[in-house]
Amino acid sequence: MLYPQTNKARNIICLNDLWKFRLLGQESDFTPGMILEDDFEWIAVPASYNDQKEDPAYRRFAGLSVYQREVTLPAIFSGERSVLRFDAVANSAVIYLNGNEIGSHKGGYLPFEIELAPYLAAGETGILTVLVDNRVNRSTLPVGNEKGTAFFGSDNAGIPSVEAGKDYQEAINLPNFDFFNYAGINRPVRIYTTPRTYIRDITLIPGIASDGTTGTLDYEVFTSASADDRDVCIRVEIRDASGEVVASAGGAKGTITIANAKLWEPYPGTPYLYKACISFGCDYYEQTFGIRTVEVRGAQFLINGKPFYFKGFGKHEDFFVHGRGFDLCLDVKDMGLIHWLHANSFRTSHYPYAEEIYDLCDREGIVVIDETPAVGINAGGSVDPYQTFDIHSHHKDVLRDMIDRDKNHPCIVMWSLGNEPDTEHFPESAYNYWHPLYELAHQCDPQNRPVTLVCCQNDYTRDITTRTMDVVCLNRYYGWYNLSGDLDAAMYALNMELDFWEEIGKPLMFTEYGADTVAGMHATVPEMFSEEYQADFLLAYGKAFDARSFIIGEQMWNFADFGTIQGPMRADGNKKGLFTRDRKPKLSAHVMRHRWEAIPNFEYK
Repeated sequence: MLYPQTNKARNIICLNDLWKFRLLGQESDFTPGMILEDDFEWIAVPASYNDQKEDPAYRRFAGLSVYQREVTLPAIFSGERSVLRFDAVANSAVIYLNGNEIGSHKGGYLPFEIELAPYLAAGETGILTVLVDNRVNRSTLPVGNEKGTAFFGSDNAGIPSVEAGKDYQEAINLPNFDFFNYAGINRPVRIYTTPRTYIRDITLIPGIASDGTTGTLDYEVFTSASADDRDVCIRVEIRDASGEVVASAGGAKGTITIANAKLWEPYPGTPYLYKACISFGCDYYEQTFGIRTVEVRGAQFLINGKPFYFKGFGKHEDFFVHGRGFDLCLDVKDMGLIHWLHANSFRTSHYPYAEEIYDLCDREGIVVIDETPAVGINAGGSVDPYQTFDIHSHHKDVLRDMIDRDKNHPCIVMWSLGNEPDTEHFPESAYNYWHPLYELAHQCDPQNRPVTLVCCQNDYTRDITTRTMDVVCLNRYYGWYNLSGDLDAAMYALNMELDFWEEIGKPLMFTEYGADTVAGMHATVPEMFSEEYQADFLLAYGKAFDARSFIIGEQMWNFADFGTIQGPMRADGNKKGLFTRDRKPKLSAHVMRHRWEAIPNFEYK
């Protein structure tokens, strides 16, 4: 799916604004033709609605809500194709125009589009209504709990276990994950235009020739026309960063060579970007790309043929007031902090992010592990989630859509199928669920990037799934959730486990490890929740990582503190960040900055 752009052939109408809004509740509270007149409040789009009002009903709401506004399609767009695009609506949406249903979408983190031609003509105005359902359950990703069940594990967000059938469970969110279920129209809404016959999609596969200096680009352009027509009419020009044409080709599919190519290298190297300028009839589209290669060889992860070491963290789309709402200014701020830390990577835990952050990472040279919203596939070991959760088909759809959206970004070097599923208690069921997804990811990705699955703390000897991934990714909390406060015992347990993984022979990286830390809480003898304990915790793990050649990276948890549902294990959210939620550094930020400055991107292992 191509990202909307304004150019000589295309235009955009931005619908980000104040929208009319009302919390509804149940299906019976909604009628397709309803008009919000006196019984509404104004709400900002894009943003989560939960924290925009000083009303606990917004914060704790579970059910249906409705957004509404007028939309006008300018008469100047007559003869053009007009498309309504939502970048993300959490967690599902049904779209109406003038009371008629025109589309729907399940999943809160990926875009969907609706062609307007059958419903709204150029020069007309209509009433656009978006019905949003924020409820999560055992058929959604991320997974939610259902009546009579609770968030797994006493060491997580503290959702209370209650007797089955309690009525109040119908009126609250019951996430099976440890971040707040921010909801609503979280990302931009636009109408964009194209010519009637248009470029539908573009696939780019960069490479480096054997001489090490010539770049290659396998390309394919998909259009609305027949195969014969598109093959004759398509023209591709490759422009360098200064705008000069350095190569060109004709036809819908082919290979282009770029002499003396400049490679896309992670920061602090040069993340050089080229632009593929594609013409087809009256349509035109510009797609940026970088020339770089990614592969796993033995126990190494190679970028441009050199062993790469990941330095970074998990991260959330999360901030005050707008929740998970799109905020480009915050993304720019975070990028500056990432550079300040001498980090080079992050994982999109635990869902695909807004497309603009990937564009920014392309430009800034930050390496990304792109993850589906498959978090919470766990029932505490008492129930086989793979036999009882109705999610596999939806998971496949989400994986396809994520790769289709993000496939051309040079910053993305690996796909993560999901986070912390139960791979221990039902090992065969787990393998039978995850292995087809592993194969599907490789089939869907034109660049055939490595594929992984992020493993929770478990009996790793029983887990037969994690070891089959291209890269073993582990979340481990020795010294926090178990062996709490005892770093000597924690390091003994960690190294005992690392002995096991060394025998597996795969590259391994840590995608979570960390300690909750209250900013400003200090101790001369470091103990849990103090800034000194977090610093000692991270350095102890780093020492263990440095001693093992097969460990290819460290992504601690988390970049910054973030919001969660309330509970006895969370005081104003999860506080494992290097930064507070408002981006003030803790002691550990300075400690990790010093550590990562001394570790090069390449040839460290």
